[in-house]
Formats: sequence, structure tokens, C-alpha cells
Amino acid sequence: MLDLVKVELKEKILTNLNYEVDIEIPRRGDYDLAIPLFRLLKSTNLKLPFLYEQINNVIITHPHVKSTELIGAFLNIKLNSQSFSKSVLTTVYKLEDRFGEEPTNNEVVVIDYSSPNIAKNFSVGHLRSTVIGHSLKLIFQKLGYTVVGINHLGDWGTQFGKLLVAYDLWGNEEKLKEAPIDELQRIYIKFHEVAENKPELEDEARQAFKELEEGDKEKLKLWTYFKDESLKEFMKVYDLLNVHFDSYAGEAFYNDKIDHVIDVLNSKNLLKIDDGATIIDLGDDIPPALIKRSDGATLYMTRDLAALLYRYETYNMNKTLYLVGNEQKLHFEQLKRIVELLELPIEVVHVNFGLVLIDGKKMSTRSGTNANLHDVLLESISDAKAAIMEKNPTLESIDEASRAIGVGAVVFNDLKNDRNLNIDFNLENMLRFEGQTGPYLQYTSVRINSILKETNLDINQVDYSLFENPSYFDLVKQISTFSEAIKKAAEEYNPSVISKHLLVLAQLFNSFYGQNRILVDDVATLNTNLLLISNVRTVINEGLRLLGIKYLDEM
Repeated sequence: MLDLVKVELKEKILTNLNYEVDIEIPRRGDYDLAIPLFRLLKSTNLKLPFLYEQINNVIITHPHVKSTELIGAFLNIKLNSQSFSKSVLTTVYKLEDRFGEEPTNNEVVVIDYSSPNIAKNFSVGHLRSTVIGHSLKLIFQKLGYTVVGINHLGDWGTQFGKLLVAYDLWGNEEKLKEAPIDELQRIYIKFHEVAENKPELEDEARQAFKELEEGDKEKLKLWTYFKDESLKEFMKVYDLLNVHFDSYAGEAFYNDKIDHVIDVLNSKNLLKIDDGATIIDLGDDIPPALIKRSDGATLYMTRDLAALLYRYETYNMNKTLYLVGNEQKLHFEQLKRIVELLELPIEVVHVNFGLVLIDGKKMSTRSGTNANLHDVLLESISDAKAAIMEKNPTLESIDEASRAIGVGAVVFNDLKNDRNLNIDFNLENMLRFEGQTGPYLQYTSVRINSILKETNLDINQVDYSLFENPSYFDLVKQISTFSEAIKKAAEEYNPSVISKHLLVLAQLFNSFYGQNRILVDDVATLNTNLLLISNVRTVINEGLRLLGIKYLDEM
């Protein structure tokens, strides 16, 4: 809503004066909007007082503009708190969870996220790709895009040659049937330990993978078993996170589509042979992309190209997002350059992110230091249940609440942080009911719900003069910028924008709650309070949903 006012003011200035201006939210709390005039002073050669008077005469007629003041080279704007509050609150009340929703735009976004490697535990290290990608899927859907979520499973490549060699040397069939992933991780770790002194094992692994690619029946049978058992384990995590995909087509799915990639690349004369290997020269600023090794084996880039072409031809996508860590930056620069050389009308975006650290250290499957995400989520749920039992032991839906709080705490701990930063994984801190946590937001929503249950709202008996009070109007302004936060989160591919918006909103509400009695005898004041806090809850609940977190009515 505040963004709508900004758009309307910009259009009025452009239409009447032919000036293009920026409008921002000033840091000083005395004003609601500000127009910097520096650029216009240079381009128009007008005196500052005259320029201010020109613009002021145009915008002062807007129904939500109360007054303006020139301070320095900024035209500062105070909004009419009564008319603006009425517009915002009645809109949110009417739209409910559809507030911030955009109409369908007929554009398709394919999001490649989560993508754990089979034959390994679903580690905490894969949490970031999973929850950031899932949130972006929900955000882009909210903004009118058709979104295809793909779990590009890591089920192909030389590491499976290593696993096949390791199983042949040290595998135990009985242990594999009892605990498949534990046994596979054990032998995978052992492979790397032994290979440090026996580097020839690496050559055996490459040969084993080449035979797998060529369709060796025994190797394919064993690989299929590894994959099926892995998926069973992964689904336990996705069920807890309530994350769903439109496709689970992993790298292996594209094995028979490599020839099509080669044909397309050849048709554009992009392939070159260099020392027996097939490459694409990407210019002087980026190293060449390796498409086939000298022994004919394909690589990650080859399969990524096959996936991209298949998705383009299947979904007719306009944009594709890859949720992959910072360390893969070069790979996606190469992929983007190849798409440009192929002249495909696809925007390729590498949505990179930092590491998950435990005690300040990076996790690693090879060293056996990866924490199992399923176990961590169950521990978080158990801790949440213990906290509820202490505070509200008679709660009927205690298991549902424990799961929502425990899982939500883990998810929010990730999504409150800028995705480019590393995050520290500390379960105790995540589960606090105060501070910058998921439980804090869930509790704020529950607190509002408990108030709303005690009486009925009559929207026709609201006193909008109360919004002259800053504690009231600050909440309205924060509610009004929710749509803007959603759009910014999409533009920056960063759900933390929404997380931060919700934290500010919750803090403002709790401050308001401490300063004002909500349930009062005066009918107009009562209904004003109820309308305001119901709007707060609408935004918090919808914001949590966009983050992939469940909100609650009781806890």
C-alpha cells in the first residue's frame, strides 16, 4: 500500500512536471516519505525553493498527503494518518491472506533446489538450499508466476564410481539392508581415507562410473538400490519441512539426453577438441567449459546443460534459479555464458548462499562431520514439546504445535539471515520465545488470536482518528509495506527481507500491546484495536507461510 502511494506520487509528478523522481522512506521518524531533489537541481538548473514549490503543489492534492517540508535538499512528506490507515486496514481486512498477491503474469520460473546427493544422509548442510528454494517458490507464486520446483538429485557422477568401488571392497550386505545410508556413508568415508595413500583407487572409481554410464547391469542394479533407499530417507525430511517438488529428476535422468546437448552445441559451432577433451571456449575472462573428458565420460556441466535444455523445451521457462552454494560461482558463470552463446531467451540466476556452521566449523561427509537433518529436526520438535509441556500442559494439539514450533525454529533461523552470509546452527538459541526467532513470531500471532477470540469485530465502528497516535500509525505503515517486502524478496532472491519485515512488525505490535489496553469499554476504540491487530496477524501468518513456516492458533 505504501508502495502504491509512492507509485501514484511519482506518476503525478511525471504527468504534471515531466520530472522522474525517487521516493524513499526516510530514516528520521518525523516523516513518512521523502523525495531527494539533488538530481533534479542539476538537470533543471532551478532554485531549490522554486523546485520544492513546484512539486509540492502537485503532490499536496493526493488524498493521503497531509503536509510537506523542505529540509536540506529533501522534500519530506507526512501522510494523512486517518485516510491512509483506513485505506490500508480495510484493504487487508477484505483481502486477508491474498494481501500482497499479484495477478498471473504468464511467466514461468524453474527453481532447482535442495538437490541432496543420494547414498548420504540428508545433512544440515543441505538445509539452506532446501528452505531458501522452497520459500522463493512460494514468493514467486504469490507474485503471479508459474513456478516449477525441481529437486535435481545428485544421483550421478564420479562419486558413485567411488561408492561402487568402496562397496566392492568393504561393503556388508547385511548392514546395508539394516541401515542403508549409514553403511553407504561408512564405506564412502573409508574410500577417501584409504585413497590418501592409494591414489589408484581414484582411477578405479572413474572407470567404475564410466561402466555405470555405459549401462553395466550389475552396477546399475546396485546404484538403483542406493537411490531408492536414499529417497525413502529424504522423504522423511521433506515431510517434516512440508516441502514438495514438481519433479525429482536427478542427474541420471539426463544421461540419455546428452547426445541432444552435443547436437545443439554443434549446431552453434561451439565445441572444440583440446588435448582429447571436448570443451567450449567462453572467452578470455572465463575458463573454458569441459563437456567431455578425453575418455568420453560426461561431466556435471554436460548434465546441467542437458537439464536446462530439457526444462526449457518442457516448461518453456523464462527464468531459472539454481539454489547452490557460493563455491559453485564459476560453474554458473560458465553455464550462463553458454546459454548466451546458444541465444536462448532464459535468464539464468545462481542464487548462492553461505555455509551452515556448527561450532564455527564447516561440515563434511568425507570427514564424517555432517549432522543428520532428520535427527536435528526431531530433536528440535522434542525440545519444543518440553517447553510447551512446561508452559501449557493442557494444550490439546500439543504434537501439532511442537512440530510447527520445532521445525519453524530451524527454518526461521536460516531465513532470517541474508542468504550470502554463513549461519551458525545453535538449536538452543533458535527455540527461544523472545528475540529474532520463529517461535517469537508464532507466539505473537497466537497472542493476537487469543485476544480476537474474546470478542467480535465490527468494522463499521472504527475511530480512525486514533491513528494520529504514533503507536497505532507505526503499525499501519509496517503492515502497508508487506507487499513491497515480498517484491523485494523476489528481486533479491532473498527471503530474509520478509523475515526482517515480520520481526519489525511483531516488535511494533508487542510495544503497542505494552502501551495500550486492547479490550476496552469504548466501542469505537475496541473495534479500532481489533481491526488493527487482526491486520497484524494476517501479515504475520501470511509472511510465515511464505517462509515455509506453519502459524498456530494456540501454543
